[in-house]
Amino acid sequence: MVNMKKTLIVVDMQNDFIDMALGTREAVAIVPAVKEKIRAYREMGAEIIYTRDTHDVGYLDTPEGRMLPVEHCLKGTRGWEIADGLYTEGAKIIDKPSFGWTGWGEETLEEVEIIGLCTDICVVSNALIIKALFPNASVTVDASCCAGVTPETHSAALTTMKMCQINVIGT
Repeated sequence: MVNMKKTLIVVDMQNDFIDMALGTREAVAIVPAVKEKIRAYREMGAEIIYTRDTHDVGYLDTPEGRMLPVEHCLKGTRGWEIADGLYTEGAKIIDKPSFGWTGWGEETLEEVEIIGLCTDICVVSNALIIKALFPNASVTVDASCCAGVTPETHSAALTTMKMCQINVIGT
């Protein structure tokens, strides 16, 4: 069997989604598991990529801002930053202006594991984009390292990803 390049994608583990503007107790609860997952990937020498939801001051005037009228992840603010203790030196950071990063095609993704926030918005968006761009890649989402806006929408997103042939573990 050929060794495939392993990549961990850590989606939007930012202060605003954990315990600030849009934080939830479920998001706070996954931080230790996320930290452990990042440590394990770092120790195996795998690639780690972080995404950061990134908005500007005029966010509330955008289509997304009109649907979700809560300022969050404004570039340069504390809420925009990856939570303390989660970033690993040398990892790539992608600042994405919307739910899903459309530039994944610029990467080489073979065996991908996705963790982070929010399962029902940014995690599912990125997982589906990656699966569409790399249909032969192994794409896994660890549910124990994800949290949704609500437990119900977290569960619904996991079901959607399973239906789209994304491996869901940790349930």
